[in-house]
Amino acid sequence: MAKLVSKTYGEALFELAVEENKTGLYLEEVANLLKVIQENQDFGQFMNHPKIPKEEKLMVMENIFRDKMDKELLGFLVTIVEKDRYSEIEEILKYVIDSIKEYRNIGVAYVTTAIPLQENQKRDVENKLLSTTKYETLECHYRVDESLIGGMVIRMGDRVVDSSIRTKLESLERELFAIQL
Repeated sequence: MAKLVSKTYGEALFELAVEENKTGLYLEEVANLLKVIQENQDFGQFMNHPKIPKEEKLMVMENIFRDKMDKELLGFLVTIVEKDRYSEIEEILKYVIDSIKEYRNIGVAYVTTAIPLQENQKRDVENKLLSTTKYETLECHYRVDESLIGGMVIRMGDRVVDSSIRTKLESLERELFAIQL
C-alpha cells in the first residue's frame, strides 16, 4: 500500500515539475527537503503524532518552509499533511528524485571495490558506464568492501555487474562441489 501511495503522490509531483519546466529546481529542492527530514527525526515525530491537530502541523510546516521552497512544492506538502500521508513523505520524495533523474538522463551508479579507486580509475569507470548506458551524466557513489578481494561490483537500478574475485571463487566452489566423482 505504501508503495502505491508513494508512487501516486510522487508521480503527481514529478508531472508538476515537468509541466512547470522546473525539474532542475525540484530535483534540488526535493533532495534538500529529504535531507532535512531525514536529519530531523523530531520533526517527523511531530508531523506524525496523532494527537496534534492538522492545523497546527500545517502552521508549523508553512512557517518553516514558506520562504525556503517553491510555492507549488509547499502546496504539495500541505496536501500530503491534509491527506494524512506524511508517514510516506520520504518514499514520495525518493520517488520524485528518481523520476526526475531518469527524466533528465542522470544515471546513479553504486560502485563497490576491494580497495579505494584513484581519480583516474573512477573517471575510467564513469566513462565506461556512460558509453554503455543511455545516460548523459552519472552520479557515482563509491564504497570499499575488502571482502571482495579484488574486482568490483556495479549496481545501477536493478542491474548488477559483479566481477569480484569473491563471487568468482564462490562460483568456482559451487562448480567443484557439483562435480561427482
